Amino acid sequence: MVRSVDVGVLTTNIKEMCIQANHYLAPDMDQAMHQAFEKETKPLAKQILGQLLENLEIAGKDMIPICQDTGMAVVFLKIGQDVHFEGGSVEEAVNEGVRQGYEEGYLRKSVVGDPLVRVNTKDNTPAIIHYEIVPGDQVEITVAPKGFGSENMSKIMMLKPADGIEGVKEAIVNTVKEAGPNACPPVVVGVGIGGTFEKAAILAKKALTREIGVHSELPHVKALEEELLEKINAIGLGPAGLGGDTTALAVNVNTYATHIAGLPVAVNICCHVNRHMVRVI
Repeated sequence: MVRSVDVGVLTTNIKEMCIQANHYLAPDMDQAMHQAFEKETKPLAKQILGQLLENLEIAGKDMIPICQDTGMAVVFLKIGQDVHFEGGSVEEAVNEGVRQGYEEGYLRKSVVGDPLVRVNTKDNTPAIIHYEIVPGDQVEITVAPKGFGSENMSKIMMLKPADGIEGVKEAIVNTVKEAGPNACPPVVVGVGIGGTFEKAAILAKKALTREIGVHSELPHVKALEEELLEKINAIGLGPAGLGGDTTALAVNVNTYATHIAGLPVAVNICCHVNRHMVRVI
């Protein structure tokens, strides 16, 4: 049975999600930040985490964005193959949702229409949209506004198979170390391993939307996530890069099949707000 969905439903939901994601910390991030505050042993780091939590509380109470960089809108659409969209273009509907959300939510417009000419589009469109076709008749929308302080510190590396798992670990830890305070720690580290050049990057971006504390279902990848979190926190970079126990709140790793000659590794870093929101329609 085919289910018809009007594209206007996408617009309405994405508008609301853009506003909500930019004003309220996701529940999993809120819990992770409070846990980091409780566990932090360095006085300055604990003070900074306390200030960040206070800022987040004020933002939610007074409807002020949790960060002045309200990001470039990244939208993941997981579309059931039994869904038929009607009423117009899906892509236009998504961008209209972003446009309305950023205008009605008084969010900063940070997108330039051409990367070289660099004229602001004045409505934060176009969004970055990733489509996935899955079984069923539902549509899962994930909205993840991405700030560029942390985005600029991200990397993709084409390692050799001979570099092995130790080479992968070193590449990931070094990326966070080189990012230093520029990515606004404490950070969430999204990692994509495998696929091709572009697949690894999408895997890493998607990893950032996974709930904090939820690990990979693959035992060896779960062990890797736990080890990397320990290694990254051992750097001692700490909140705002001023030292402390908490450099990262989580490391989420996604993997995919790859070529016998390749070992792509993408590291997508996100700051302590790590905005993400999911709705199913």
